[in-house]
Amino acid sequence: MTGGSLGIRSGSYGSLDKQLQNNNNNNNNGIVNNNGLLPIQSARKPSKMLKEKERLYHSICKFAGRKKVGMLLLCVISAAVFGWVLYVGKGEDPQEGITRQNISLNNSIVIRNPDSLAQTEKQSYNVSLALPPPPPAFFLGYTLPPGHPCNIFTLPPPPADKKRTGPRPCPVCYLPVEEAIALMPKVPSYSPILKNLTYIYEENLSRETEFGGSDFGGYPTLKQRNDSYDIRESMSVHCGFVRGSKPGRNTGYDMDEDDLHDMEQCHGVVVASAIFANFDEINQPRNISDYSRQTVCFYMFIDEVTEAYLKNSGKLDSSKKIGIWRTVVIHNPPYKDGRRTGKIPKLLVHRMFPNARFSLWIDGKLELVVDPYQILERFLWRKNATFAISRHYKRFDVFMEAEANKVAGKYNNASIDFQVEFYKKEGLTPYSEAKLPITSDVPEGCVIIREHVPISNLFTCLWFNEVDRFTSRDQISFSTVRDHITEKTNWTINMFFDCERRNFVVQKYHKDVLEHMAPRIPVVALPPPLPPSLPPPELSNEPPVKPVETMPVRPARKIQPGRRRDRRPGSRRHRKVISGNTDTDTS
Repeated sequence: MTGGSLGIRSGSYGSLDKQLQNNNNNNNNGIVNNNGLLPIQSARKPSKMLKEKERLYHSICKFAGRKKVGMLLLCVISAAVFGWVLYVGKGEDPQEGITRQNISLNNSIVIRNPDSLAQTEKQSYNVSLALPPPPPAFFLGYTLPPGHPCNIFTLPPPPADKKRTGPRPCPVCYLPVEEAIALMPKVPSYSPILKNLTYIYEENLSRETEFGGSDFGGYPTLKQRNDSYDIRESMSVHCGFVRGSKPGRNTGYDMDEDDLHDMEQCHGVVVASAIFANFDEINQPRNISDYSRQTVCFYMFIDEVTEAYLKNSGKLDSSKKIGIWRTVVIHNPPYKDGRRTGKIPKLLVHRMFPNARFSLWIDGKLELVVDPYQILERFLWRKNATFAISRHYKRFDVFMEAEANKVAGKYNNASIDFQVEFYKKEGLTPYSEAKLPITSDVPEGCVIIREHVPISNLFTCLWFNEVDRFTSRDQISFSTVRDHITEKTNWTINMFFDCERRNFVVQKYHKDVLEHMAPRIPVVALPPPLPPSLPPPELSNEPPVKPVETMPVRPARKIQPGRRRDRRPGSRRHRKVISGNTDTDTS
C-alpha cells in the first residue's frame, strides 16, 4: 500500500459533491487510468494528522509485517462484532410481539432512543436507564408496609350500652413514638397554587367597610374579602395584628418581649392552648415521651385575670412554667368577649410562631393524653394532609348548627340569622350526599392539627376574618371558607371521627361547672347525751327472785277489708250476744 493510495483514501472523507464534480470533469476530458476507471482525486490536501497516521502505519508494518497486521485487524473486528451481538442479545425480549418502549425519567420526561428510529419496524430495543432520583422538593406522603397492623385496623362497633348514649372514645391505631418521630417529614408538604403568603399591615386603619371588622383584624371590604378567595401564587391578606409590623407588639393581644423571643425559637412542633377570664383549670398532659418534652413547645396563653389567680394560689412563679406548660400573659386584649379573643391563638398560631412547622391546638378544658408526634403521624403524615379537624359528633349541617346555637343561647340570635342568610346568598346549601367525599360541614373545633404551609395558613386567616366580621361561632363559618378554597384548588381537609379525637384528649368541665358539682360539707350532728347511770344495787341476804317467763306476743294479723276468711268444715261459729230485745219483726 503506497502513500498515494492512502492519500486517495483520506480524500474520501472530503466533500462528496466535489469528488463527483471532479470525476465528471475528468470523464469529459477523456482521462482514464490503466484499469479503465476514472481517477479519484482528493478534494483537499491531506492533513498533518493523516500524515502522522501514515507514518504510524508504516512503522507497524515495518516491525510486524503485513500478515500479522492483518491478523490483528481481524481480531479487532471479530471482538467488535462479538460485543455488538452481546449488546443486541441483552436488549432483546425473548417473547414474541416485540414492541418499542421509551425511557421514562420520573414519569415526566420521555427520551426516545435515536438508534431505534433507524431500525426497521420488526426490531426494537428495550434500554433501561437507571438514574438516581432527585431529592423531593416536597413531602409526598408514604404508605405503611404490607401486613402492618394499622393497614388492616378497623373501628369496632360501639358498645351496646343503653345507659350511655352520648359520645365516647374509640380505638385509634397509633405507631410507637420512636417510629412516629422517624417518619417526621424532612421537607414541607406541597401547597397547591399558593406559594407566597404575606399579611396586610395598616398603620392608619381604614374603617370604610360595609359591616363588621375590628381594630385588631382590620376592616376589609367585601371586595377585598372576595379577592382573598381568588387563589394565586402570591397573595397578601388580612390576618389579624394589622396595626403592628410584628404580631404581639402594639397590635392588641400584646406579649412581653422575652415571650416573643422564646416563641421565635420554636422550629418544630407547637402545642398551644389558652385560658381567659379564669374560665378553666390548667390540665397537665399525660403520656408524653422524653423526646417530646425536650423538642415540643407547650404554650399556654392566659390573661391578667387568670395570671392573678394562679399567682395567688401559688401555682405560678417567676419561671412562668406550670408543669410542662410555658405560660404567656396577654396584655391589651382586643375583644371584650373572651371566647372571641380565644380564636386568636386557635386560628393564628402560625403568626405567633413564625418558625414552627406543625401545631396542635387544644381547648383549655381538654387534657392531652397521647404524645404529639403520634397524633401528627396518625392524622397528618399518614394521610398526606396539611390540616385535620374532627367532625361534630352529632350535627353535620350548618343550618342545624345555627339553630342549636340559638337554642343554647351561645350568641345573639339576630346575628346568627344574619350570618346564615349572608352565606345562603353566596350559595350555602344544607348538607347532603351530593357533597361527598366531604363528610360534614360542621367541625368539632376544640382540636386543630395542622402543618404551617401557605395554603393552610391562608385557610385559617380567612376563617379568622369570618369570625372577626360575623359571630364568634366558628363552626358556622368553617364550611364556607373551606368550600371557597377547594373550588380553586385540590386542597383537602382530613375530617376524622369525633370518637378518634376523644381518644387523645379528655374533656374536663369548666370551672364554674366544677364549683356547682363540688360536694357540700356535711353538718356533723352531735351525739345525744348519755342517760344518767343507775345507782348500784343494794346487797341483800334474800335469794334472788326467779323471773316469770312470759309467752311471746304474736302480732295480730291484719285482714284486708272486703276479704272474708273461708270457714273450715266442722268448725264452730260463735255469735256475739247482744243484750236487749232480741225479737224481730217478721211481718
